Amino acid sequence: MFACGYRRAFGASENAGIIAGIRSIPAKALPAMPLTDTQIRNAKPTERQFKLSDGGWLFLVVMPSGSKLWRMAYRFHGIEKTLSFGGYPEVSLKDARTRRDEAKALVTQGIDPSQKRKLDKLSHAASMATTFGGIAEEYLEKQRRDGRSERTLEKGRWLLALARPALWDRPIAEIRAPEILAVLKKLEAKGHLESAKRVRGICGSVIRCAIVTARAENDPTQGLRGAISMPKPEHRAAILDPVALGGFLRALDGFEGQPVTRAALQLLPLVFTRPGELRLAEWQEFDLKAAIWTIPASRTKMRREHRVPLAPQAMLILRDLHALTGGGRLVFPSLRSPQRPLSENTLNACYRRLGYGKDEVTAHGFRATASTLLNESGRFSADAIERALAHQDPDAVRRAYHRGAYWTERVEMAVWWADFLDKLKIGGDVVPLRAADRLAAEP
Repeated sequence: MFACGYRRAFGASENAGIIAGIRSIPAKALPAMPLTDTQIRNAKPTERQFKLSDGGWLFLVVMPSGSKLWRMAYRFHGIEKTLSFGGYPEVSLKDARTRRDEAKALVTQGIDPSQKRKLDKLSHAASMATTFGGIAEEYLEKQRRDGRSERTLEKGRWLLALARPALWDRPIAEIRAPEILAVLKKLEAKGHLESAKRVRGICGSVIRCAIVTARAENDPTQGLRGAISMPKPEHRAAILDPVALGGFLRALDGFEGQPVTRAALQLLPLVFTRPGELRLAEWQEFDLKAAIWTIPASRTKMRREHRVPLAPQAMLILRDLHALTGGGRLVFPSLRSPQRPLSENTLNACYRRLGYGKDEVTAHGFRATASTLLNESGRFSADAIERALAHQDPDAVRRAYHRGAYWTERVEMAVWWADFLDKLKIGGDVVPLRAADRLAAEP
């Protein structure tokens, strides 16, 4: 009875598609007049979902959770269907009616709006699969699968964002060198030479990803070599003079900051790893009985596991620190949260507090310090020093057949280096009480 009345009031042909969906709805849930924003805002959820009709096949479903969802009921080739337009208020009443009218026009033309929406999505996906942006996403996903660190992926996203306005929606096979050059020239004009160099590199990587999957034929970035000014190489500041290094180490001993930060400052010169490897260190990586720190491949630059022998001086620092942070996952947790590591700027900021400028000392510079002074000592082979720095042999053949880790020599080197730093720190040739003796004296 109700359905027949509804047909008479609103027209059987227009509303036949939604009758089945509203037969069980109370009459008060179907206003005689089109909806207003006030009615929609004031509609309160109940234990069961209910519908508010706006007429012309459009209605709003009010969910028990309070969500309000736009739907359109229609009939296509004798089959009742429903089309979703999103939720209110994200999709306004006016926008919902516009989308309803567009969908009704398709039905009038003999086109199923639900099927058209699916085909449009497939078409968009196929289109994106051949655009620079779509293949850039594939490239980043491959980088993730290959084990690249999240920080490396973030840098990649940032660099690609610089090219996004000009290249993202372009079919990758149609991109030519002048388009990429225009992006690079904008960065060059701002003085961002290093960024321009890296953007050219990552654009080339994305295009080569398309080439190997037969979606492009050539890499236009290859012709852009030398087209923009190259950045001058900037070496990270490092102390290479032994006397100056001794003064710096004495300044570190006088640091009056947080114990965790102080431990990181004192440990870095002893192990000379990359600062990020130290900041993100976890206690599970340390074998304090064997005096070995094993940095997992996922956190090293070369994506290879790297073992670091720990001198007695390093062991003393770690054992004292274990009493403070050993109950957690991170060796050097942030003061703000035990689940987060020290900030990447913390160590360099401490050097500034000690009076050393960025042109004098950087956290990364201790690798250059160790490399220079260890090589100048003449005590250790260049190969052992390179392994200690976790460097990869540039000769691929030699790298394949010459895989010795020089572990015994590196253990000896770690002890010698720690004793050498102690001597520099006191400004003499004799260390009154060696760290090894102190460790042996501990219960």
